[in-house]
Amino acid sequence: MTLPESAQPSTALREMTWRDIPFLALLELELFTEDAWSEQTWWAELAGRPRRAYVVGEIGGSVVGYAGVDRGGEVADVMTIAVASAAQSRGLGAALMDWLIAEARRGGAGHLMLEVRADNDAAQRLYSKAGFVMTTVRRRYYQPANVDAQIMRLTL
Repeated sequence: MTLPESAQPSTALREMTWRDIPFLALLELELFTEDAWSEQTWWAELAGRPRRAYVVGEIGGSVVGYAGVDRGGEVADVMTIAVASAAQSRGLGAALMDWLIAEARRGGAGHLMLEVRADNDAAQRLYSKAGFVMTTVRRRYYQPANVDAQIMRLTL
């Protein structure tokens, strides 16, 4: 049975903490399999603060998404954005994208860049809807699957 939309638990964003790392690593495996970030990668990413900023999205107190940005000056980079399969199509991806854009602006960036797998149509739709445009392709960037990366940019 599906709850009516008005009865769905609300989505909340909060700053990512080291306590989230085990959940993030499991979610990565679910979503990205061979491209998944390890717990060690998450530790290194969180150590990159304050230049890097990360949030998690929760529904009903459970971590179901996350996003991170590198605020490196004029050009900020999306480090990651993901939403658990069971939580997709509920607006969390758009909320995370809005947060990424706001964080890039707060950091003084004029552009926000990202790379996306060429075979990830859902992500490409999210990015296009946010105003990103493709600038170039990195051939066989994602290994070992030999999948191209599309490089996209948003002017802030």
